[in-house]
Amino acid sequence: MSSRFLNPRAPALCLLLAVATVPSAGATDLPGAGRVLGVCADPDNLPYSHQDESGFENRIAAIVASELGASLQYEWQPMRRGFVRKTMGTGRCDVFIGVPAGFERVLTTQAYYRSSYVFVWRRGEDGPRSFADPRIARERIGVQLVGNDMAATPPGHALARAGALSNVVGYPVYGDGPAARRMVDALASHDIACALLWGPQAGYFARRAAVPMEIAVAHAPAGLEAPFEFSIAMGVARGNAALRDELDAVLRHRRNDIDAVLAQYAVPRTDLGQENPR
Repeated sequence: MSSRFLNPRAPALCLLLAVATVPSAGATDLPGAGRVLGVCADPDNLPYSHQDESGFENRIAAIVASELGASLQYEWQPMRRGFVRKTMGTGRCDVFIGVPAGFERVLTTQAYYRSSYVFVWRRGEDGPRSFADPRIARERIGVQLVGNDMAATPPGHALARAGALSNVVGYPVYGDGPAARRMVDALASHDIACALLWGPQAGYFARRAAVPMEIAVAHAPAGLEAPFEFSIAMGVARGNAALRDELDAVLRHRRNDIDAVLAQYAVPRTDLGQENPR
């Protein structure tokens, strides 16, 4: 929404940037080797995934594999343009653990959580929490920029509508380390007064910040078409409805375990209390 897949992914936004045609089937069984669940993931994209399997999507992948009685096998690929085509598109894996629900390049499961862009500020300070706050137009506000064309995320468009121009500081998704971490570091050092971040990244890096941080869901101003919330699902190759149905069953049966992982990684959620995030 990464800004990974949105990557965004903002977090899931990077996936939205990908262009690919995915074939309709992926191998899930190897003769004589038992069942294998192939997962394509970025080797260095915390809080989602990491080669040392410390991301929350690594944890969820382990739950899924256990429930299916399968061994877990990763195909590591940096999440850049063409990610879907180079991975699932060539049959190198069976599933993406986090994609926007309804993402057209793959067949998606039911959503298993929903999150939003959030405001982040230093605890003890009265940071802006609304685009109607007049401080939005004068305080230094950090916002993520997606892609090589430096396009703004939905909060960037909202800031422009609110009159925030010269006081906005852009952080490209592709740079020296995660943009979310750089933004939280800038908050801790008082380089900016407030940051607008994709929720899962905000929760993870704010919890690890040098100074305590506060987080609040950012609500899109009226009339802005760009969505602020996204439901996140798993993705399989189009046409592989059998695996999709199995994953849906796992999501229902292990929902409490998956919820616990998301809570451990401080993922801000807007779907709690709903049967199915939409």
